[in-house]
Amino acid sequence: MKEFKTITEISGPLVFVETEEPIGYDEMVEIETPNGDVRRGQVLESTSDFVAVQVFEGTSGIDRQSSVRFLGETLKMPVTEDLLGRVLDGSGRPIDGGPEIVPDERRDIVGAAINPTAREYPEEFIQTGVSSIDGMNTLVRGQKLPIFSASGLPHNDLALQVARQATVPEDVAEDGEGESEFAVVFGAMGITAEEANEFMDDFERTGALERSVVFTNLADDPAVERTVTPRMALTTAEYLAFDKGYHVLVILTDMTNYCEALREIGAAREEVPGRRGYPGYMYTDLATIYERAGRIEGREGSVTQIPILTMPGDDDTHPIPDLTGYITEGQIMMDRDLNSQGYQPPVNVLPSLSRLMDDGIGEGLTRSDHAGVSDQLYAAYAEGEDLRDLVNIVGREALDERDNRYLDFAERFEKEFVDQGFHTDRSIEDTLDVAWDLLSMFPKSELNRVDEEEIEKYYEEDESETVEATAD
Repeated sequence: MKEFKTITEISGPLVFVETEEPIGYDEMVEIETPNGDVRRGQVLESTSDFVAVQVFEGTSGIDRQSSVRFLGETLKMPVTEDLLGRVLDGSGRPIDGGPEIVPDERRDIVGAAINPTAREYPEEFIQTGVSSIDGMNTLVRGQKLPIFSASGLPHNDLALQVARQATVPEDVAEDGEGESEFAVVFGAMGITAEEANEFMDDFERTGALERSVVFTNLADDPAVERTVTPRMALTTAEYLAFDKGYHVLVILTDMTNYCEALREIGAAREEVPGRRGYPGYMYTDLATIYERAGRIEGREGSVTQIPILTMPGDDDTHPIPDLTGYITEGQIMMDRDLNSQGYQPPVNVLPSLSRLMDDGIGEGLTRSDHAGVSDQLYAAYAEGEDLRDLVNIVGREALDERDNRYLDFAERFEKEFVDQGFHTDRSIEDTLDVAWDLLSMFPKSELNRVDEEEIEKYYEEDESETVEATAD
């Protein structure tokens, strides 16, 4: 341990200290104020002359008389299977009134990148119980699939629904135990106290807390703490997945608050800003978080990520969603128009995408008709949306019977498939059954993306049309 009383400058969350020798990057620091208050920090920059320390609990009360102790180790997360059911603050300390954590070990929160040659390709289905995700943008184990939302949209409700309902279906679980081996790590960054209370009430009321580890960084907590919260969460997830064999779903909300913390620290360091004032290294920084999802050969568990971000100004070209989209494998898009019409969850399936979906569905994974049904729903809904624009110009009376059928389909699709509510848990069988009920609006000749065998098996004849055809 090395101790100095040579603070030269305090700037925002940063403290600059003159040192006689280089200090290790990311090394943990304790700063003791003249009144005996001890703050934790971490080395952000180190040279032969000075060290920049980011202080987790804020710099108020720190002055030139404060003592700075360098502890000779990096920030570590105490990990144990007993973390399941616990609520921690953004830097990993219990805040649920429970006992202190007795860890099996303490792990560096930076973690190690998964060797690309040791990665297993993600191709096992995770059931979220949300039709617009399971049916058309399927999540698979080891994938990173973000939710792109915007201010005022109910992304927190969707996050809670997924955390509450997500399972590895029993019929496709490798050991037949299904959801008993499933765990959720929930990392909240920059949320309000009201949102935090809603999260905890829902976790406790539904019993989801028993299989979850919750990290909460509040809006009035120091922004610097936000930069370690996702890494604390992912270190815990990696331990549960690769050491204890759990399939872990990591939900991180809100990544926009995380990026704002990066920008604040960059401004305090007087860095040359990149796009819209964000650090030029933000792409690399986000990649160190997102790329910790995956599966490893020879290990039973997996880490799957659902990062949630609010797009500033509803702009999907903003640096945060733009860079996130480059790194991750698709996106779930929430829509303000659908939300204003009362649809829950307001997921717009047309710009949404899961790049790994095709490898995680089909015979032996979900159901043999899944891929064809998804393609047919997408094509029919896209055509219905195009016709809505045309109706605004020429009126519905100018359209023929076929076009009117597609318009009716688009309306029913939103009301029956997308709008399921935040408390309805649909199995993949239920989702596909709803899909076939909708597709049966069309004559079989229109269903050109589904195999004939599947049509014969699942197509539901319209009784009125059958009676009419018999009469003719």
